[in-house]
Amino acid sequence: MVACSSGGDELEKRVDGLVAQMTLEEKVAQMAGDSGLLLPEGEILWNVPGVERLGIPPFRMADGPRGVGTVEGATTFPVGMARGATWDPDIEQRVGAAMGRELKAVGGNVLLAPTINILRHPSWGRSQETYGEDVHHLSRMGVAFVEGLQEYVLANPKHYAVNSVEDTRFEVNVRVDERTLREIYLPQFRAAVLEGGAASVMSAYNSVNGQFCGENEQLLREILKGDWGFDGFVLSDWIFGTRSTLGSALNGLDLEMPAARFYGEELLTAVQNGDVPESVIDDAVRRMVRKKLQHGLDQPSDIDESVLASEEHLALAREAAVKGSVLLKNASETLPLDKSALTRLVVVGVLADTPNTGDTGSSDTKPAFVVTPLQGIEEAVGDAVAVDHVGTDVLESADIALIEAADAAIVVTGLTAEDEGEGLISGGDRVDLGLSAERVELIQEVAAANDRTIVVLEGGGAITMGDWLPDVEALLMVWYPGQMGGHAVADLLFGEANPSGKLPITFPRDLDQLPDFDNVSREVTYDYFHGYRYLDRNEAAPEFPFGFGLSYTTFSVDDLRPAQTRGKAGDVARFSVDVTNTGTTRGAEVVQLYVSYPGSAVERSMRELKAFAKVMLDPGETRTVELALPVDSLAYYDVGRSAWMLEALEYGVHVGTSSRYLPLSETLRVDAEGPVSVY
Repeated sequence: MVACSSGGDELEKRVDGLVAQMTLEEKVAQMAGDSGLLLPEGEILWNVPGVERLGIPPFRMADGPRGVGTVEGATTFPVGMARGATWDPDIEQRVGAAMGRELKAVGGNVLLAPTINILRHPSWGRSQETYGEDVHHLSRMGVAFVEGLQEYVLANPKHYAVNSVEDTRFEVNVRVDERTLREIYLPQFRAAVLEGGAASVMSAYNSVNGQFCGENEQLLREILKGDWGFDGFVLSDWIFGTRSTLGSALNGLDLEMPAARFYGEELLTAVQNGDVPESVIDDAVRRMVRKKLQHGLDQPSDIDESVLASEEHLALAREAAVKGSVLLKNASETLPLDKSALTRLVVVGVLADTPNTGDTGSSDTKPAFVVTPLQGIEEAVGDAVAVDHVGTDVLESADIALIEAADAAIVVTGLTAEDEGEGLISGGDRVDLGLSAERVELIQEVAAANDRTIVVLEGGGAITMGDWLPDVEALLMVWYPGQMGGHAVADLLFGEANPSGKLPITFPRDLDQLPDFDNVSREVTYDYFHGYRYLDRNEAAPEFPFGFGLSYTTFSVDDLRPAQTRGKAGDVARFSVDVTNTGTTRGAEVVQLYVSYPGSAVERSMRELKAFAKVMLDPGETRTVELALPVDSLAYYDVGRSAWMLEALEYGVHVGTSSRYLPLSETLRVDAEGPVSVY
């Protein structure tokens, strides 16, 4: 584990002393990547030079939203969206730590993760990489990952900021008003930096309000390094993330990646000509050296490559896949399947036996193996149950006969990297949220042939399903579940595990329920509302609401009790609620607290998530869950005053198990209003 320096004056003196000994050329060289470092198996870590004569190590970077990218045999975890569906910061912290161990074992020290962009619209091609659509939920998961990862290596939350489209990501200018920017698109980065202690941040490709993010003075200098006091470094997204020498250097981009196009000799000349003060160079280098020393990158590693895909890490990947899978439908208690009552199963679809771990862009990984759903099912039932596989999405008469003869039919279908992913590298944005016509027809034909049809759905985001959902008995959303996903699917289908995942995004009935998604125009405008906030505002009923997920057991949430009914700036109001497992199976429930703002001076969401907790309960067990609500988190950003303002209101506090099921309500009265600090 990295032993971080205590920091403070001693660290700063050491940093200053080292920077003072560097030549200008040495300093500028550290502000751009110089090559990819080849590992023995041919993998690449992106290299940024240090200063060997001063004992300052290089940065060695790898992508990592779902595992250490480009490293052969590293663990492939479920994608970020699947882990967001766990609603479990503890498991996300453990995932971050596992990735950190694996990167450190191969000589790396910066993981280009987590992706913490708000999912404004599920058409975004990289929706699978982030955790969801809600500011609070995304912040909690992102902070957990950063904290776990930085036990071993440096984190790099990305893509800062307002990045939510692929097909025009290099050119699009996003117009966003100041309040929306501060309240919707930046809080998760603020949390990663101020709570998680993230050592670095990656700027996005796009422009925000007329300036590219890699040279955006407001985002980098004023907010990140000014308002938040960020003492780490900012690196560009790859190649097209840097657009100029002067604008980038003067406005706060510390490191150009993966190689010098506008920095290097161009930057050196700009300093020598007086266009860029050397103090700007010193500040950038000081930030990088500070984090190298603070996180012990100059110390030898005590971790070897035996941690790659170790039993512990594979078990964690399986656990994350189980806990992130969401049971969306379970008519007549179709699931779990009782193996002792089965003689024959049929597993249908190309994806049933196809490794499908996510897109093939920068987040791609190289696992040594992938357990497919078919493999997981076959291993789970052994010789006790016959398993037929119909490995096609276009059925013939012989296939129909197999399906009709089975005790139950399991259709594995969904999306792949051809349907969605990183722009230019993978599938890009999804304009249509439904499955392909071929896959829809597959589900419908199987359901017509077998009245016990179960759909296992893979994908990185929301999928519309009104044309087939009524036909099936059960639906399990498993996202892209990682290399152990097949075992996780089998665990859930046969009741070895109880589904506890909750949707971290809204599943709409159709595109008309969502804000426009424009991945063609070179300029777009984003307003305050998206996701469940947008549907609530428009009184639209989703297919499945944010926070929803079924279980094999049942729960009650009762007796909401406030520790205080009045609050003031700086308080943390606490609310207790009793959660009971009223069924016959051990299981976990996620208790969610939302706040409403009746009488607010500004338009706000009808309700928004402010706290949640996941609790595991035995049958008949009751536990009291405490939910903490910082009063300052109720503030809105007052553009006229350039400050966070806490209103004197009677706030509504609503508790339940999804954004649309909140049976318990209380109030919290705040009498005095005024500017507050959100941290």
